[in-house]
Amino acid sequence: MVLIGAVLVVAVVFLAWDRWRRGTFFFGGAALLAAAFRLLLPTGRVGLLAVRSKPFDVGWLTVMGSVIIVLAATINSLGVT
Repeated sequence: MVLIGAVLVVAVVFLAWDRWRRGTFFFGGAALLAAAFRLLLPTGRVGLLAVRSKPFDVGWLTVMGSVIIVLAATINSLGVT
């Protein structure tokens, strides 16, 4: 949980520096990292990542992380980095 929180802090720092695309990639990466932790760690060790069943949590985090990354990659930046 601490590692995922650290990635989210990095994402917020990028967003605060007007690097929205990089920050969004980090947000999506944090969701994918959370999905990997939920998949690989036992339920007793994942803490707040265990919301529902393991397949639901892994599927939802994977889909949301992937969608965030795809949207960040495909949106035209209009000259903003």
